[in-house]
Amino acid sequence: MHKKLFIIFTFLFVIVNAQQIQLSPNAEISVLTIGPGTSLNDTFGHSAFRVSDPNNNLDETFDYGRFDFEAPNFYLNFARGKLNYSIGDSIYYDFLSFYIRQNRSVKEQVLNLSQNEKQKLYNFLLENNKPENRNYLYEFFFDNCATKIKDVVKIATNNGIEFHTPQGFEAENFRKLIHNNVKRNSWGSLGIDIALGSVIDRKATPEEHMFLPENIYFFFENATLKHSEAPLVKISKVIYSKKETGTYDNFFISPLFIFGIIGLLIALVTYKDFKKNKLSKWLDVALFSITGIIGVLILLLWFATDHTGTHQNYNLLWAFTLNILVLGQLFKKNVSPWFIKYLKLLVILLCLLTLHWSIGVQTFAIALIPFLIALSVRYMYLINYFNKKATDL
Repeated sequence: MHKKLFIIFTFLFVIVNAQQIQLSPNAEISVLTIGPGTSLNDTFGHSAFRVSDPNNNLDETFDYGRFDFEAPNFYLNFARGKLNYSIGDSIYYDFLSFYIRQNRSVKEQVLNLSQNEKQKLYNFLLENNKPENRNYLYEFFFDNCATKIKDVVKIATNNGIEFHTPQGFEAENFRKLIHNNVKRNSWGSLGIDIALGSVIDRKATPEEHMFLPENIYFFFENATLKHSEAPLVKISKVIYSKKETGTYDNFFISPLFIFGIIGLLIALVTYKDFKKNKLSKWLDVALFSITGIIGVLILLLWFATDHTGTHQNYNLLWAFTLNILVLGQLFKKNVSPWFIKYLKLLVILLCLLTLHWSIGVQTFAIALIPFLIALSVRYMYLINYFNKKATDL
């Protein structure tokens, strides 16, 4: 019994001691910037803190990019914008080895902090890393693994950092910042451009650019400490450079090619219908069903979730939700007069979409261009067909 108590007290003493480490004057705190990976989830890179103190045999990392696929309702919470991310810690060399194996670049910036600021930052990370504190509600643009780095450094320095815009900096909107990291003609970009609304087509402030890890790196390189005007970063170095590998993009499986084929199919069927003065109802049912269902999903993302980037989404101009409610008209021998007016409305909405795109209200997925052209052609054919049929009655 006494032996068990001794082991328990020793274990507790070690834990308490570990959480109360006083950093030595030789301690350094760095920001690590990880380059993009191959998956969509890794496309934007990653950020972490490194705390190194040889006197205390300490070299560990803390990052705010952890999430649990096994958590209850993971995918539902992700869709609703209620996904919890968390801080986590690792032994530095394990952390570094993980990203080297993934062939992702690693850069380090040693921060020019006072002894008190180092200790404050380290204590904050330890406190944040406790099980009861480590989770936070993830938000892609304003509360992620990169913005947490900025926020924690601000806390440690009592908001004593002055951020300066890097040389050659040009403010861009959030969507352009995403496109800088995700190829426009990719399935990831297609999904992003359909799901995210016009709110991300506004220009980001210089500080808002720091939702991307690479911009954390650039802005920290140019930041100064308010009290001394000394640089925030005293040493920058490349820990690992990505080895260039041959990449091959197969255009024939890209969204633009696939939607080009779909658009061509719609145009060909419409041309055949025109020559034979008939309707291919299967095509119209498919188009109205698909656009209507996508419209419902866009509305849910806008109004039924906590995502901030999905608001004011003008993809609804082509993915018109009411399409799914008027399907019954397509099965009638003679459509109601209002349905012809409804089809004219759909054409007007596509014209409005073009206007929104041209004046910069919202940028849409380039892969949709052939599909949207074919959709407008189909709607105009339907207007002409039903008008002729009504005249013949």
